[in-house]
Amino acid sequence: MAHFYLDESLVSAAVGDRISITGAEARHAVTVSRLGVGESISIGNGAGLVVAGVVVSAEHTELVVEVSAVTEVPRATPAVFLAQALAKGDRDELAVQVATELGVDGVIPWTAARSISRWEGAKVAKGRDRWAAVVREASKQSVRPWLPDVLDLVTTKQLARLASTDQAEGVRMLVLEPTAATPLSALDFDGRDLVLVVGPEGGITPQELDALSAAGADIVRLGDEVLRTSTAGPAALAVLAVALGRW
Repeated sequence: MAHFYLDESLVSAAVGDRISITGAEARHAVTVSRLGVGESISIGNGAGLVVAGVVVSAEHTELVVEVSAVTEVPRATPAVFLAQALAKGDRDELAVQVATELGVDGVIPWTAARSISRWEGAKVAKGRDRWAAVVREASKQSVRPWLPDVLDLVTTKQLARLASTDQAEGVRMLVLEPTAATPLSALDFDGRDLVLVVGPEGGITPQELDALSAAGADIVRLGDEVLRTSTAGPAALAVLAVALGRW
């Protein structure tokens, strides 16, 4: 398994440099992964920069690596965002985790009409922080050069406003709905960034579908099966990855 760590403070590096990771990342590398001197690892900054090298010092508080290769990966275009409805249990977090592993460029938490889970008051910041932690860990596991963005919580009205605004700004919104006539796989893409919308356990209400459609969103379906909220987004992202030439 590849050993990949994140250090968002890393700005630049050159072959021969010695860089270090500290704190929780270093403790995990040394005490959990049992990394030692002579082993190879990679460190990314979450913004496209990835350095590879050999461990030259391994302490619980600091891991030092001598850089042997530097890679700068451009951000993928068009970008694909997942607007995931809040869901009970950890189903929304599972969707975010797998979406990150599949290459999503950002996630948007959405309070849908039928969302059982609610972020209110202090839960708004706590929930967003939790999603950010899920995204970060999934990015490390999948060795992603770019850390997906976690945007602010939106209501249905804000999501519809985003769909309306996006038409002028070159962004296309796709809403997953099992009863839609148009399959996602039948769409053509023109280079615009995409926002994929997934509803909660009870689905998206007719009123929400009407509001999003009226704002300019495309209502589309996957196959004949009705997927859980935790699997619909990742399944659609896999379809888009192929259609956009990412896979």
